[in-house]
Amino acid sequence: MRWVRCVMCALAAVAFAPCAFAADLDDLDVLRGSEPVGPATFPRWSGFYFGGQFGYSDGNADFSNSADTPIAESLSGTPLANDISSSEWSPLGSADHTATAFGGFVGYDTQWQDAIVGFEVNVDHTNLSLLTANSVSTNLTAHDDNGNSYLVSNLSNAGTVTNLDYGTLRMRGGYILGNFLPYGFIGLALGRADVNVTATAQGEENPPGGGGACVSPCVPVAFSSTAGKNGALLYGGTVGGGVDVALTQNVFLRGEFEYTVFAPISDVLISIVSARVGAGLKF
Repeated sequence: MRWVRCVMCALAAVAFAPCAFAADLDDLDVLRGSEPVGPATFPRWSGFYFGGQFGYSDGNADFSNSADTPIAESLSGTPLANDISSSEWSPLGSADHTATAFGGFVGYDTQWQDAIVGFEVNVDHTNLSLLTANSVSTNLTAHDDNGNSYLVSNLSNAGTVTNLDYGTLRMRGGYILGNFLPYGFIGLALGRADVNVTATAQGEENPPGGGGACVSPCVPVAFSSTAGKNGALLYGGTVGGGVDVALTQNVFLRGEFEYTVFAPISDVLISIVSARVGAGLKF
């Protein structure tokens, strides 16, 4: 009878083993992660946003070629126009000034998973005053057809750029890294400023001769002219980059660097390098 009991135990083991094995496989499937996985998620940067900013601007105005026109105009119609060329004047140089600036921005971003592409309008008011001047003593003489002589004893000119405000229209792109959005931009710049260049020649008509006496009545003369205007329109381009940092779903901080250059106005070339910090809201 012992062998009968052994056979029956063996058959029972074979009969129940598949069920137990199948249950073990079910446990293994759960451990292997067979549950469905949801799609990847990214912080939301798409939509409209606006904010304010504060920073420092380093402005440069190159006046090197700006005095030629007012010099020619100041001497126009006088015998000095033919005898004195603008190359004899000491040319103006460049002016630099660093000052605080403040402004604001508004824009719209589209988001493509972890990349953004958008447009932004950025405005800035600067406290820049770009000033340069020079004066040179000379002994230039000229004569007219009536026998009158002219002595130019001093040549001076000056250039100024003040009350500079400008804005930019940018196209920007960035890449999302957690709560950080580093970005770069390129765009157009439009501004206004008071731009003025003045040239003056001072001397005497019929100056004293070798004996110290006037050949004819000595008359002080001054010929002056200006170029540029107040409220001059500036246009150019801008390029730069920065990073936005999300503090909450709707609040972010910003830091950025920008280079802007304007087309010459009255032969004055103006450029600005700016570093800013700001804060904004997105919705």
